[in-house]
Amino acid sequence: MRVRNWIAVVVSLLLLAAAGGVAIVVNRSTLNAADTVHRADSTELGTNNAILTGQLQLLSVQELAQVLAERPLTLAKNAAADRAVLVAAAAKSSTFQYGMLLTDLEGHVLNASRATGLPATDNAGWAAMRKQFAAGQKYGFSSVMTVDGVALAAVGVPILTSGSPVGFLIGLNQVVATSLQHYLEQLSNPSHRADVIDSTGRIAASSVRARVGAPADTGLVAELRGDGTRLVEYDSGDVTMVSIVAGLPSGYSYVRTQTKSSFYGAVHSRSQTVNYTLIAMLLIGVVGISVLGYRTQMQRRRADERFQALFQHAPDIVTVIDREGRMIFTSPGSSAILGFEHSLLNGHSVFELVHPEDQPTMRARLESLLADSTGVLRLQCRVRAASGDYRWFDFTASNQLANPALNGVVINARDVSENRAFQERLAHEAQHDALTGLPNRRRMQNALSSSLRRDPVAVLFVDLDGFKPVNDRFGHEAGDELLRQVAERLSGCIRSGDVLARVGGDEFVVLMPGTFGPDEAAAMSHRVRTVVEMPFPIAGHYVDIGASVGVHLAAPAEDPDAALRAADHAMYEIKRSGGGRALTRMMQRIGRHRAPE
Repeated sequence: MRVRNWIAVVVSLLLLAAAGGVAIVVNRSTLNAADTVHRADSTELGTNNAILTGQLQLLSVQELAQVLAERPLTLAKNAAADRAVLVAAAAKSSTFQYGMLLTDLEGHVLNASRATGLPATDNAGWAAMRKQFAAGQKYGFSSVMTVDGVALAAVGVPILTSGSPVGFLIGLNQVVATSLQHYLEQLSNPSHRADVIDSTGRIAASSVRARVGAPADTGLVAELRGDGTRLVEYDSGDVTMVSIVAGLPSGYSYVRTQTKSSFYGAVHSRSQTVNYTLIAMLLIGVVGISVLGYRTQMQRRRADERFQALFQHAPDIVTVIDREGRMIFTSPGSSAILGFEHSLLNGHSVFELVHPEDQPTMRARLESLLADSTGVLRLQCRVRAASGDYRWFDFTASNQLANPALNGVVINARDVSENRAFQERLAHEAQHDALTGLPNRRRMQNALSSSLRRDPVAVLFVDLDGFKPVNDRFGHEAGDELLRQVAERLSGCIRSGDVLARVGGDEFVVLMPGTFGPDEAAAMSHRVRTVVEMPFPIAGHYVDIGASVGVHLAAPAEDPDAALRAADHAMYEIKRSGGGRALTRMMQRIGRHRAPE
């Protein structure tokens, strides 16, 4: 019997050792796979953040292009008119409030919105911008330049005459106060930092404000060359760092950096814990497998029952709360999803994490669940992460107070923020024009109906004159581009409370709620015709079109469809009279022949 028992023990130990060895090998393979997925996810995240960063930079280029489109420049040395344009544009700008300047093709300043604090012509920071312009790019970004202790960056666009550059319009921003810097500060995270670094290795924006204008790590600068997104490792002193580096259209680079230990720490720590657990199991088996076999089997069975009862409804996070809503258990997945250490949440009320607007509904539903011993409820609410941001979760809660293994309410939570965002995006697309991004006819009609319940509304029906010849000559893509430019110009004309919508091929509608008299509507009609009659750069050419604008002043409670038809009819009357350009010429003749007051 003893020999038989020892044989059973030896066989059990061998099986346990074999199982432990296989588990360690599998755990190692899983760790490698997890590392691969982690690197891929981190690289994808870096790419997405780089795309947003690049779009923020290109918005500043569009702002400069808008200045050139709206106001002509003489490019004469110290011309008062040019300086007035620069001063006004800088004061209006949210990006280039530091200043704007005009230069010739060699970089010599022709005019500026400010007299001091400008980078010298021979400043090395201009080299990157000049290189981009020499390569034929339609915009250029300088490196970070320091003037009187202030870190600056410049963005420039060429000024074209007959398709050839004759000078440059340049905007200067104080890098520590840009929207890009504000965006990176919003991405601030204790575990890593995000930087935007120029081509010379100086930091143009950072989630750590104190780093702005300082040089980047020497080991990182050599990795800033090239396009695309890549993961690199380098040494900073005695610490190995991991960075996600993504090239930007401006020639800058988006860089997300953290220590190698923190980058791989969570995954490796769990793997190491699993290995230690396996070794401990082997040692315990060697000492007491024959004595504790039955007890271990019973404990394992109870543990399996507890695990199954606890996680049978768990999509991502599982939490057990008592009758008062205090958390008595939170699954480890909450650390990765919400950023809280799961053990620190125990003892706190679950309502501390729920958005204040969602708390009344959740409390009421929880009270109903407590009254039903077999009840299950589902709801969606917002939950606060460690960063302070709220994210949408889908909750499934079941009453397990009668289950002695749990003795609480089990909440299974799944992050559905992306699904919610997708649904909201679909709702937005259903009411907006895909080409121009403006509200569509349906959204406009809803806005008109809502406004007419309480206020008068001036309805302007705009139809483009000469759009079809442009479409026929240059093609549909050029026609689409022309519509986008028209939408952009019209958006700059309307007041803050007005509504601009695209309701057809080349038809737009402007709603002016609260307009009682014809003067405001006439002024808006004049502005619309003026901006549309300015030349449009299309397919390498400047094209001229016009606009016929029909105006109808709708009284409160007037039928919305009737108001829209009246404006449409007024527009067609103008069309039959020769279109918007004929009306403009007639008004100019009236202005010239009007008797002096």
